[in-house]
Amino acid sequence: MMDTLLLPFQFPFMQNAFWICLMVAPPTALLSCFLVLKGWALMGDAVSHATLPGIVLAWILGLPLLVGAFAAGMLCALSTGFLAHNSRVKEDTVMGVVFSGMFGLGIIMYTSISTNEHLDHILFGNMLGVGSADLWTSGIIGLLVSGLLALKWKDLLLHAFDPAQAQASGLPIRVLHYGLLCALSLTIVSTLSSVGLILAVALLVTPGAIAFLLVRSFHRMMAVSLIVCVFAMLGGTYISFYLDSAPAATVVMVLTVIFIGAFLRRLIVTRHASRVGGVQNS
Repeated sequence: MMDTLLLPFQFPFMQNAFWICLMVAPPTALLSCFLVLKGWALMGDAVSHATLPGIVLAWILGLPLLVGAFAAGMLCALSTGFLAHNSRVKEDTVMGVVFSGMFGLGIIMYTSISTNEHLDHILFGNMLGVGSADLWTSGIIGLLVSGLLALKWKDLLLHAFDPAQAQASGLPIRVLHYGLLCALSLTIVSTLSSVGLILAVALLVTPGAIAFLLVRSFHRMMAVSLIVCVFAMLGGTYISFYLDSAPAATVVMVLTVIFIGAFLRRLIVTRHASRVGGVQNS
C-alpha cells in the first residue's frame, strides 16, 4: 500500500513536476491577491495570451523563447494602460481588444512558419517534460517576484485601494504600477514551461479569490492563497499520475473545487449571520 502511494515520487519526471510546482506556486499565489483586489483578473488573461506572438518571433530570430514572452507581455500591459488613459474606452474593454488581437497575431505567425515547436506545450504547458533549465528559470523568477511582493506588499496594497492616498503619502505610484505589471509578465514567463499560457490564468486568479472568500485581512489572504496554491499544485500533480490526466488541467480542477467549497462556506456563514441578526432585531 505504501509503495503504491509513494510510486509517483520514484520517477524523475514526476520529481521535476513537483519541484516546478513549489517554484511556481509562491509568485502566482501572492500576485493573485493583488490582481483580485485591483480587479486585474483580466489583465493576467490578457498578458498570458499576448505572449504568444513574442514567443513565435523569438523563435524566428533565434532568441530564447522566454525573452520574447516577457517582451510581448510587457508590450501588452503598457499598450493597455496607454489606450485606457487616452480614450473613452474602459480598461477591461481595452484588455479584451489587445489580448485577443495579439493572440490572433500569434496564431497567424505560428501557422505561417515551419517549426518543430509544439503549440500545445506553449498553450497548455508540459509539466512532465520540465528540465533543469526550466527549474532554474522558474526558481530564479519565483524567488525574485515573491521577494519583491513580500517586501513591498503594504505599499502595493495602499496603491490598490487608494492610489490618491498612496501618491499623497509620497509613494512612487508609477514605479508600483509598472513594477506590478513587470512582476505579472515575469510570473507568466515562469509558468510557461509548466502550465502554459492558458491555464496560467487560473493560478493568477483562483488562489487569491479563494483566500478573499475565507479571510478578512490582507496578510492572512496572502498566507491562505499561498497554502491553497501549493496544496492544489502538488495535489493535482499527484492525482494526475493515477488518473493518467494532464497535470496542469488537474491542478486547475482542484483549484476550482476548492473555490466552490470556499464559496459555499461563505454563503452558509453569511446566511447564518443574517438569520441571527434578524432574530436579535425582532
